[in-house]
Amino acid sequence: MDLSIVIVNYNVKYFLEQCLHSVNRASGETKTEVFVVDNNSVDGSCSMVQEKFPEVKLIRNDENLGFSMANNQAIRESHGKYILLLNPDTVIEEDTLVKCVWYMDEHQNAGALGVKMIDGKGDFLPESKRSLPTPRVAFYKIFGLSRLFPKSRVFGKYHLGYLDKDEIHSVEILPGAFMMLRKSALDKVGLLDESFFMYGEDIDLSYRLLNAGYMNIYYPETTIIHYKGESTKKGSLNYVMTFYNAMRIFARKHFSRKMARSFSLIINLAIYFRALLALIRRFVRNFSTPTVQAALVYLGFYLIKPVWEHYRFQGTSQYPQEYMTIVVPAYILIWLLSLFFSGAYDTPVKPFNLFKGIFVGTGVILVVYALLPESLRFSRALLLLGAAWATVSIYLLSILFHIIRITGFRFEVRKNKKLIIIGKQEEANRVESLLRRAESKLNIVGFVNPEPVDDDAYVGHINQLGEIIKIKNIDELIFCASDVSSQDIIGLMMTLCNGRVEYKIAPPASLSIIGSHSISTPGDIYLIDFESITKRSNKRIKRLFDFLSAMLLLVFYPVLIFAMKNPGQAFLNILNVLTGKYSWVGFHPSPVQPRLPSIRPGILYPSDALGGEDIPQDTMDNLNLLYVRNYSVFTDAGILIRSIRQIGRKQQ
Repeated sequence: MDLSIVIVNYNVKYFLEQCLHSVNRASGETKTEVFVVDNNSVDGSCSMVQEKFPEVKLIRNDENLGFSMANNQAIRESHGKYILLLNPDTVIEEDTLVKCVWYMDEHQNAGALGVKMIDGKGDFLPESKRSLPTPRVAFYKIFGLSRLFPKSRVFGKYHLGYLDKDEIHSVEILPGAFMMLRKSALDKVGLLDESFFMYGEDIDLSYRLLNAGYMNIYYPETTIIHYKGESTKKGSLNYVMTFYNAMRIFARKHFSRKMARSFSLIINLAIYFRALLALIRRFVRNFSTPTVQAALVYLGFYLIKPVWEHYRFQGTSQYPQEYMTIVVPAYILIWLLSLFFSGAYDTPVKPFNLFKGIFVGTGVILVVYALLPESLRFSRALLLLGAAWATVSIYLLSILFHIIRITGFRFEVRKNKKLIIIGKQEEANRVESLLRRAESKLNIVGFVNPEPVDDDAYVGHINQLGEIIKIKNIDELIFCASDVSSQDIIGLMMTLCNGRVEYKIAPPASLSIIGSHSISTPGDIYLIDFESITKRSNKRIKRLFDFLSAMLLLVFYPVLIFAMKNPGQAFLNILNVLTGKYSWVGFHPSPVQPRLPSIRPGILYPSDALGGEDIPQDTMDNLNLLYVRNYSVFTDAGILIRSIRQIGRKQQ
C-alpha cells in the first residue's frame, strides 16, 4: 500500500463529499486506502459516505474526540507507506498524490511534505509554510507586525513571506490541512499528541520530525483548494482560547523553562488582547446597529415633542418627565424587538423587513395603548409622528451603513447574479436545474465548453473564459467537476483571480454546489436538500412562538388545569419553554433515527399530530424527517393545539 489518506470530519457533509470526489480522481496511479473519521456529526455525513463512497473505511465516533485523537484512530489501522492527513474542506488536483509520493520516494530524508494551498477565491494561503512559533516570532504574529511587514525576514517569519511561494523549500512547520507523513518517521517520533484537541498538533508533529533529523518540505509543484472556516472562526473568543492554549501546551513541552515562561507571558497578553478585540467585535456586530437606531429614534422624539407641543398646545408642556424616560424608551424597545423578529438584522438586509418591523411594532404599541387607562394615554398623534420618524430615519441610516460598509451591514442586492456553467451539455443542464431550484435570482448566461472547441451550443470554450467574463460581466463561475479536472479548475482560479468573480464547484451526482472564500460564509453553498428547520428565520420564529404561547398558557393556566393530564408537570414545562430550556415541539426519540439537526428538546413530537400513541417507529422517524424538511410555525401551532392535554408530559 503506497498511501493511507486520513480525513477527520465534523459537520461538513457537502465539503467532505467534494473532497472525496477529488481524492478518488487523484488515486488512479497510486495504491491508496481512504479513512474518514467522523467526530459525531449531526448533518448526515456518515450516511453520505456509506451511500456514495462505500470503499471508504468509515470510523464513527459517538463524541467529538478532537483532531489528534481522531487521526490517530485511523493511523493505527492504516497500512500505507505514507500517511496523508487531509482536511475535508479541501480539493486536490488529479496528480497531487502521484507527485507527492514521487517526491517522498526520491528524498528519503523528507519526514513530511506540504503543498501550495489557495482559498476558494484563488488567493494563496500564507499558512502553507510556516516557521517555529518562538516567543519572538509569536509576538510579531499576535500583535500584527507580521501582517504589516509580510516580506520581512524579521517580522514576517511566521509565514516565511520572504520565501518564494512557487519554489520548493525546507521549512519548519507544515499545516495539518495537507500533511503527507513518512510512516517510518511517524513510527519513530510517535503519533499526534492527543493533548492537543484542536490546533497546534501540526506544529508539534513538525517540530518532533525536525528534532528526529527529518526535513519538512514545502512542495508547490501541486496546488490544492482549502476553503477553511467552519472550525476556524478566528474572531470568536472560543477560537482565541483554544488556539493559544495549544500554543501554551507546545511551549511547555518543547521550550526551556525560562523560554516557556516568556512564551506563556506573551500568550497571556495575547489572550487578553484578542479577547478584548473579540468582545468589541461581537458588540459592534450584534449591537451597534440597534444602539445607533435607538439613539436616532430617541433624538427624533426629543426634537418632535416640543414642536408638537408648540403646535398643539401653544408651547405649554403637556407631557410628564416620565414620557421621555419611560414611555419613549418602551416604544423604541418594542420597535427594535419587532425589527429583530422581522429579520431586519439579518444580512443581507431586505428593506421590506425594515418597514415591516416598524409597522408591526407600531401596531403592537397601538394595541397596548388602547388597553391602557386614560391617564397613561399620552398622545396617539405624537406616537404616529415618532413612528414616521423611526421609519424614515432607520431606512436612511441603513442606506448610510450600506454605503460606508459599517459593521458589515449591506442591503440585499436586487440585481440577478450573472453566472456561467463550465461543463458538457448533459452535466451543465443538471447543474442548471439544481440552481433554478435552489435560487431564483440567478441570471445563467450560458454554458462554456470544457474542451477548446467551438460549438454553437456554448457561449464559448474554456480557453476563452477570461474574455467571456470581461465581455459578459460575469459574477460567478460554476465548474462541473465531472467534466473539468481539479487541476484545470485550480489553474483557472489562480489565473483568473481578480477579486470580483466567485468560483464554485458542482461535484458529480450531488445536490450541493460549493465554493467561495470560506466554509462558514453565508451564501457560499447552493443546497437543494436544505434543512428548513435550521434556517435562521425559522429558528427565530420558532423561539418567538414558544415564548408567546408559553406566556399565553401561563395566563390561562388556572382555566386549563382541569384539561391537562399532569397539571404539575405541565406548569414546569410551561416555565421550561418560557426560559428556552425546551421547545413545545421537538424530535421524537428514536434508537435508529439518522442524526438530525440540533434543536431544543421538545415536550411534544411531530407524531402527536396524528393523535394516536400506538404509532410504528418507522412512521415516527419519517415524521421527524418531514418536520425537518418542511418546518412551519403553523405546524408547531397545530401540534400544540391538538395536543394541549399532553403538555404535562415528562421529558424522555
